[in-house]
Amino acid sequence: MKAAIVTKAGTNPVYSTFKEPKNTADELKINVTAAALTNLTKMRALGNHYSSTQSFPIIAGTDGVGTTNEGKRVYFVMPTAPFGALAQQTIVNKHLIVPIPKELDDITAAAIANPGMSSWVALVSRAHFKAGQTVLINGATGSAGSLAVKIAYHLGAKKVIAAGRNAEKLSKLGADATVPFDMTTKDGIDQFEKDLDPYFKEGIDVVLDYLWGDSALSIMTAIAKAGNRNKSRFVSIGAASGQKDINLPSSLLRSSTIEILGSGVRSASMPELLASIKGVFEFAAAENISIPVKTYPLENIESAWNAPTQPRVVVEVK
Repeated sequence: MKAAIVTKAGTNPVYSTFKEPKNTADELKINVTAAALTNLTKMRALGNHYSSTQSFPIIAGTDGVGTTNEGKRVYFVMPTAPFGALAQQTIVNKHLIVPIPKELDDITAAAIANPGMSSWVALVSRAHFKAGQTVLINGATGSAGSLAVKIAYHLGAKKVIAAGRNAEKLSKLGADATVPFDMTTKDGIDQFEKDLDPYFKEGIDVVLDYLWGDSALSIMTAIAKAGNRNKSRFVSIGAASGQKDINLPSSLLRSSTIEILGSGVRSASMPELLASIKGVFEFAAAENISIPVKTYPLENIESAWNAPTQPRVVVEVK
């Protein structure tokens, strides 16, 4: 069969021929139709993620959409190595699939699963969000962040505040309030922190952070300075800012009710992740939700791999 094959760690996949997978008692063979190129997919394929295999060659692709031999349309995650999602066929544990509603096409399902799950599982499983609470989304102009605005409202948020670099994009997200980044510093305090202050004094229950770095530190500092006795759960989902480390004073934690959590492949359980994806699919199907997508055929994997991450890249498999 044809597949996107990674021959050794640190190299991009190439389009070539690979052996076909075989069914086992606990695994299902999937005829793949579409797979998104997420940061997780790229990091795992290159051997740069904590969940990566170090045994090569492998087929790239962490998750995707396809049909079983019985014709059931499913989303699948974590195919059994050395097989991956970027191939004509793959094999996956029978417990790692989610049915796809008939109203949702394969491309949309592949594209929306990962970004939608990121906020859904962070809110429901990590922050234990309840309807009527207020949510701040840091990094709301990306595909995952903008989808998080819709998901927060769908789950019952009373108020959603969107923060990000692009004021024009922020204004189109439909959030109750927007806070564009302004990291200009005066007297040791950046403007972004000042702009956040009234919202935290009023009360923000959950922060979904896709960026980390300076903006995340400003948010945590604003929480501490606001002096609101209600808990604010800060959930780190990603580090899209490129800044891996911040200088977080211990006094900030001791002087506030902030709770810092992570949300990802190991901080949330696989059943929680799959339940979140199922919720996203049902929401997207019922509300006709979609996200911008650029598609590539599998044979053009090299171009797809190097394409910009916005809009979301989906590889079609035929």
